[in-house]
This record gives sequence, structure tokens and C-alpha cells, in this order.
Amino acid sequence: MRTYLGLGSNLGDRRANLARAIKFLEQRPLRVERVSPVVESPALLPDGAPPEWNRPYLNLALACETEASPPTLREWSKEIEQRLERAPGARWAPRPMDIDILLWGDEQWLDDTLTIPHPGLRERNFVLTPMVALEPRLVPPGADGANLLECSRRLADPIPLWMGIVNVTPDSFSDGGRFTDWPAVEPLVRDMLDAGVHIIDVGGESTRPGAQPLRHGEEWARVGPILEHLLELRTGGAPGPYVSIDTYHADTARRALDLGVDMVNDVSGLASPAMIDLAAQSSVDWVAMHQLSLPVDPRRTLPADRDPFTAVEQWLLESLERWDKAGLDLNRIIFDPGIGFGKTAHQSWELLSRAGEFRRHGLRVLVGHSRKSYLRPYFGNDMQSRERATVGVSLDLCARGVDIVRVHDVPLNMGAWRGWSLARGARQHF
Repeated sequence: MRTYLGLGSNLGDRRANLARAIKFLEQRPLRVERVSPVVESPALLPDGAPPEWNRPYLNLALACETEASPPTLREWSKEIEQRLERAPGARWAPRPMDIDILLWGDEQWLDDTLTIPHPGLRERNFVLTPMVALEPRLVPPGADGANLLECSRRLADPIPLWMGIVNVTPDSFSDGGRFTDWPAVEPLVRDMLDAGVHIIDVGGESTRPGAQPLRHGEEWARVGPILEHLLELRTGGAPGPYVSIDTYHADTARRALDLGVDMVNDVSGLASPAMIDLAAQSSVDWVAMHQLSLPVDPRRTLPADRDPFTAVEQWLLESLERWDKAGLDLNRIIFDPGIGFGKTAHQSWELLSRAGEFRRHGLRVLVGHSRKSYLRPYFGNDMQSRERATVGVSLDLCARGVDIVRVHDVPLNMGAWRGWSLARGARQHF
């Protein structure tokens, strides 16, 4: 039976607690098939709660296979919570572990101790965000037919996932030559990890205007060692971020998949037969980006007399039909409208202002807007000015419900988002 569990911790070493809980679950007759990214949320507190209860939670979701019944799953969960030193009867106070049964197949369950689907599944972003990362098109039983992505679209103050950029290139537009080997990349990655990054995206070929395509093997020589180090960082430890390969070459994507990456970021839009075949064979996430040319050719843009959102949406609808016919699992496809790729600055701003609307087509939406040329008319070529402007755009994308926000400076953007989201949700959470 496909079962979804929610895990949360806001006491002690929270990531280690999550890792230990997963390990204990795997010692039962239960197979963990997918682990969501770890998301942070404020504690939900009753009126008059003491200040020391106000500790942020780390939350994740597990997709599992088991023949255990809900009462048995609940018994296992309580035993594991006790092994992780949760105080008996603790409901509101800080606690090292919560384990909830979110879904049990397509069944409903209601008794004195269990309600499945979990009553908070459709109402709480800290539950929905991890679940949407696992199965956005899943329709919970007993609802109004809305899938998880549609449920999340109805809620205010969504929790985005943050993707950090690692350009292992000599010629990227804003950081080319800075991160060419692991000793240079490691401090950047450590800062991302400390900030709580959800996805780390590694690219070895610049797509800026005028960039030269790489010869066969050059891209892998750049990205392969970095991917290996990133995957080693999470071996045997606490749940870490997803690792993504940013490439439009099928041979590089195939080697990265063999290594164990969690995501392929295909800036060519998942259009080539080779990439579609790879996506059909794999179970990882694939980002498909709209673009008109690679590398970017500033002379090729969307028609000036056509609404850019409509043009990109039409491309998406045609692509969805093609991907569906090819047998791709649309739960695994993420759409990127391609800011700056074949769009003028004005067209890019138009797409940014409506980016969240693409979710109505049943796909998660990723936006890569960091430091790009649409900012030049207002902030010139100074990257510090563009970075500060990027933060403002990031917060607007969060408000619009974009699922994944791709940025260079993860600590800066995530720090701003934490403060912004806490201020917006202060009445609800404190």
C-alpha cells in the first residue's frame, strides 16, 4: 500500500532527529521510496503559549510502501517518537519528533485515534509543500477532486523551495571563473546548507549571449567531480538537499542520473527525443524551460505584438501534450518560463508578474530570475545592485505561489524570505 508519512521536529538536532526517524521506520516492514526536501515553518501555538515554545519546525514527507494497517503504522510512529525522547502527551510543547499518517493509499480511515487523510493535509503549507514535491497531481480521497497542487494554490503564504546555483564555468555572466573546482565550490555550498537550501543546481556550460558550446566531455569534466562531492555530503547523514544537474546534453544527464542526482534541469525544454527517453526511464524530477535559442541570442525574442504569457503558455500546452503522449509522469515535470531566454526585459517582467498562474496546468513552477539582464534597464551591470533587486523579485514570486525559486545568493534570499513570511504570518503563528 502506498503510504505517505509526515515527519516534523523542533527540538534538539532537528535534522538528525529526522534522519534517525527514517532509519527506525526502515527497520520495520516498510520501504521508503522517496523523501521530500526539508522545509521550515513556524510553530503552531495556542494562545498564551510560553516564549520557549516558539521554535521553528523542520518538516518532510515520505512516500512509502507497506502492508501495515493504519493502527499498526500509528503504533510504530508512537514507539519511534518515544525512542527519540518525545515527552508523553506533548502536543504543543517543543518536541523532537512528530510522525503523522498523511495518506494510506486511496482509503479513508476514521476512529477515536486516527483520521486519514490527515485533517491538516489540505490546510497547512508545511504539510502541502513537502507533499507537492513528491506527488503534486495526487488527488486525496474524500476531497472535492482537487489534487495537492490545486490545494496548495488555495492557501495564503505558501512555502517555496529554494534552489541554489553552482556555475562550474569560466564564463557565466555573473560569477564565471569563481567556482571551477571543489575547494572553491565547497564554501559556497556550506553557506547554502547553513541557510537551509532545498536544491543545489550544478551547471558546467554557460548559456549567456555569445557563449561557446562545449566539446564532447568538457561539461562532464567540470560538473562530475562537483556532483560526486555533493552526493557524498549527504551519505549516511541527515536528509540533505536535492542535487540537480543543469544541462541540455543527454549524455551529461545520463551520467548524472547514473551517479544518483535527484533532478535534471533541462534548459532546452525537454524537447529532444534523447532527453524525453531519459525522462521516461527515470523517476527523478525534470525541469523543462521555455527558450528560443541556446546560447541566448538577444536578436531572437517573442513577437512584440503578442502577449508573452499567452505565447509561453501555448508552448507549455503543446509540450504537455507531447510529454503525455511520450508516457512521461507529469508529477515529475517542473515548468520554468525561462526569464531572459528569448524575452525582452519588458516581456520578462510581464512573465514574472504572472509566473504563478502557470501552476493551473498541473505542474510545479520554477523561476530562475537571479541577476539577469531584465534588471539592466534599472540597475545597470553592477551585480551587487542586481542581487539586491533579485531579493525583491524573489519575495514577489513567493507571494505568487511559485514552487521553486532559483537564486545565486541563497543565504541573502532565504533570510529575506524568512523575515517577510514571519511578518506576514505573525498573527497566525504567534
